[in-house]
Amino acid sequence: MTHPVHTPVVAADGGLIRFALADVLAGSPTSMRIELTDAGAAEPWLTRLVGAEASLTALQEGDVTVPARPELAGLALLLWARRWWPASPMLGVPSLDPALLDFEAAVATAAVEDVAEGRLDGFEASPAELFDQAISSGLFAAARPVAGEVRRLCARLSAWFDRQDDGGHAEAATEMAARLEAVTAGQRAFALAAGSGPAASGEGVLAEGRASVDWARVPPGVLDAADNTVTWRIIATRIAARLEVEVAGALGDAVIAAAATHDGEPFAEVALRLGSQGFAGTAEVDEAGTRLAAAPSGRLGLVVGVADPAVEGTTPEDRAEVVSLVRAREGLPPEARTLAERAAGRNADEEF
Repeated sequence: MTHPVHTPVVAADGGLIRFALADVLAGSPTSMRIELTDAGAAEPWLTRLVGAEASLTALQEGDVTVPARPELAGLALLLWARRWWPASPMLGVPSLDPALLDFEAAVATAAVEDVAEGRLDGFEASPAELFDQAISSGLFAAARPVAGEVRRLCARLSAWFDRQDDGGHAEAATEMAARLEAVTAGQRAFALAAGSGPAASGEGVLAEGRASVDWARVPPGVLDAADNTVTWRIIATRIAARLEVEVAGALGDAVIAAAATHDGEPFAEVALRLGSQGFAGTAEVDEAGTRLAAAPSGRLGLVVGVADPAVEGTTPEDRAEVVSLVRAREGLPPEARTLAERAAGRNADEEF
């Protein structure tokens, strides 16, 4: 089964609309696959999006592949980027501001609703919810490198809200456009790194290693997406053993834990906290865990984030493929890239 990291998707009432990641990131989506989960709920919007013939095929067979609609492909890309964008200073992939992603997703969701003549509903979030998230996440500050574009999109979104009789959001979008009228480009930069200190006298290292962050187990946009950013060790002391974990490349703050594992089963957990050198944490290891760490047999490892085996994790190959596709977007014209990407590029240019 294809991991969700490879499939940009728009979820709507009664169906899923899927795209090929390589095509969407290359700015050239050619087809989309509609999979019905509830034919009755999907029927009102299906014909408006794909026409009578393809709609009948989908209703009879449960799915249909049709030419891509650019409005839907654009929304799928933004929703994918909100969850899976592999921000990594180590790999040269810029962080995307969540406020700009939410804002552009609000505009894109409104455009898709217009294409479906108001019959398509059940999105991940409505335009109003996404716009509210963008405002609360600091849209005004994030918009400075692309103030003119955000101002124009605010005017478009305000007009859309007005047509929906949502005067409150229409007014809020108009006010944001007015605030951005005289804004000049700002600058935002984040960089953190981590390092290990030596063990204290009288202590011995029972086990140690490096690990990679599985994107599926951590919040998006918090940790560098590069592999091998985690160092860990279990140290024996005269009193007890302890687990030490450090994660390089922090891009933001979040509640994160890590778990030491033996043959895939967690046996010690540590809370990680953001400090001046990145995320790090230390926790005692009980006697049973100490015996596992010292045992000559079994495979020791470390999981950052949700350790539940039910989570469908990403592989190194998954991550390498996505990073390669994302880095290739540097060659696309500006209009083919997201607003957040253009803002990140202008911020990087200002740093030099």
